[in-house]
Parts: sequence; structure tokens; C-alpha cells
Amino acid sequence: MTTLFDPLAVGALRVPNRIFMAPMTRARGTREHVPTAMMADYYAQRASAGLIISEAIGISQQGLGWAYATGIWSAEQIAGWRLVTEAVHAAGGRIIAQLWHMGRVVHPSFLDGAQPVSASVTTAPGQAHTYSGKQPYTQARALPIAEIPALLEDFRQAARNATQAGFDGVQIHAANGYLIDQFLRDSGNFRDDAYGGSIDNRIRLLREVTEAVIDTVGADRTGVRLTPSSYDQGVRDSDPEPLFVRVAQTLSALGIAHLELREPPLDGTFGAGERPAIAPLIRQAFNGLLILNSDYDLARAQAELAAGNADAIAFGRAFIANPDLPQRLLNELPLAKDDASTWFTQGVEGYADYPPFTHGRS
Repeated sequence: MTTLFDPLAVGALRVPNRIFMAPMTRARGTREHVPTAMMADYYAQRASAGLIISEAIGISQQGLGWAYATGIWSAEQIAGWRLVTEAVHAAGGRIIAQLWHMGRVVHPSFLDGAQPVSASVTTAPGQAHTYSGKQPYTQARALPIAEIPALLEDFRQAARNATQAGFDGVQIHAANGYLIDQFLRDSGNFRDDAYGGSIDNRIRLLREVTEAVIDTVGADRTGVRLTPSSYDQGVRDSDPEPLFVRVAQTLSALGIAHLELREPPLDGTFGAGERPAIAPLIRQAFNGLLILNSDYDLARAQAELAAGNADAIAFGRAFIANPDLPQRLLNELPLAKDDASTWFTQGVEGYADYPPFTHGRS
């Protein structure tokens, strides 16, 4: 029976266990979106994960609209990330870079007043996290076809930069209501050109981005993240099952190293925006390595692997307060609780100061 503690091949990588660290934005960069020394400590402390998927990293200034989040388009950012990857590798770990374009949820204050871009002329609900506090989102302009080659080049360059920074691979962020998700789903994509309308047209941008990244780092070092059942930041689809089955088939044909799905557990009653789990349909349609993510505990994670529903499980919040999470799960040790009030602060507290387990304390 497959267990969380068995080794696994993830494309070009051989990892020692199937307990992966999920990507989590923690807002510990500088105002210029450069990684900091405390980030190297934080990630190195968690190097016992089978694989670390980094926090979302902006591929360009156009695509990054979160205060103190990090990017990978400048020499300073590449150097900062190199400190992180070197620290992780020195601790025996493996880390890949999650490449991010936020689309319409980039506030103009991050763009010198320019409009954000999206699949169509739409406005995200809610408020943006800016350096001046929370501000309402503004209307995005539809990304013209003429600008898509530049966007693809931004992804290619980000993948090159990630390699230069020492990452072991990359993951394309196509989830959570950000730019690629805005193209995928019919609530945000009203285009009547080659990137809108039919499922295959709405998938086109994700396919082209994935092909661009594969051409840069290789399929065996490329992954994708999706949130097929979610309703994130105003982005949803009226019929997600056929959409995401087709996405899975397309990515499977491209031969990517992994597909990560974040699908919160459902309680059996489907309210507004909730759908039955799509992961089982994707499992059938995708021939590669599948990672499941969202609120797993040891028993539920192990059950998914034993049933063949996934090849690995990505843990998010559990890794915040438990840097030695694989060891705690292996030995069934108690898990420390994280402090949500420190998730997005800029200090060490609640970030790199959680200790490993010692007898009698955690």
C-alpha cells in the first residue's frame, strides 16, 4: 500500500516522501518584491517536505498586485531567490517556483496608475491589499491578442529566471481566480475571438503558457495548479466538469511533471458556487502525477493515497506552525497551531520562529 512516506519521482525530481508543502503567500518580501533573508530561513526549516512549492511569485510588475509579495523579473529578485534555494538545497530539500500573474486583481497602485488586464472588461469583487491598505478593485481591460506574445515571453523569462535562481522546476499558477483562471471560466471570459467562447478556446492561453514554459525548462520540470471546484475572487464556471476534464486531457498530452488540485472538502450540501468534487474526473483524464491539496489531516491524506486518488498530498497551514511536519506525521506527534494574525505580517514572528517538535512541547 502506498503511504505518505514512500519516495516518488516528480518528473526529473526524485523526492523522499509524498508530503509536499503547498504554495502560500506570506508577504515577507520587500516593497520592491525582493525575497529576504528570513525567507531563506523559513523555507530551509521546511526542507524535509518531499517537495516545496514556493509562494506565488510574480512574473512581471503587470502581474503582481500584493503588498510585500515577491517577484522574479529583476536581477535583485533572482539573487534573493537564489539565497532561498541554496538554503533549501543545503538542508537537503527540493523547491519549485510557482509562477503567478494576478490579472484583474492587480490594483492600479502597483502599476503606476495603469489598468490591470484580464480576459475581458470586468471588475473583481472585494478589495485589494495595497501599501495604502485595502482599496476597491478597479475595472480591468481585456488583454488584446496583440499583447499575448509578450505575456508568453514574460512566462518564458520567469521560467528562465527561476532556473537561474536555482529552483528545481516551476509550477504555473492557473488557479484561484487569477489571470489564467479568468480566461478559463465563463464568468470572467466573454471574448469572441480565439481565446473565448468554446472550452478549447478558453483553454488556449493555459495551453500556450504551458508550452512556453515547457520549451524553456522541459516538461519534466513543469507543473500546473488548478482549483476546479472553487469560486475564487468572483471567478466561477457554469459547467466546470467538462471544462476541467478537457484541461486535464490537454495538460496530460503535454506531458507535464505534475498537476496540483486544490479542492476543499465538501459536506454533501452544495450551496452557491459549490460543486461536487471534480478531482476524480480529472484523475481519470490526466495520466501524470496528481497532487491533492486542502485541509488534509494524516488519516484523510493516507486514505487518498491508499485509494489511488492521488500520488502526493500538499499541506498548507499545517506547514506554517510545523516546520518538521513529515517527522510529526510519521511519528504521529501533536501538531502546533498557527497564528492567523501573523500570516501576512512582515516580521519573523509567526513565520520563521516556529520550533521543531521536542519532547513535551511543540
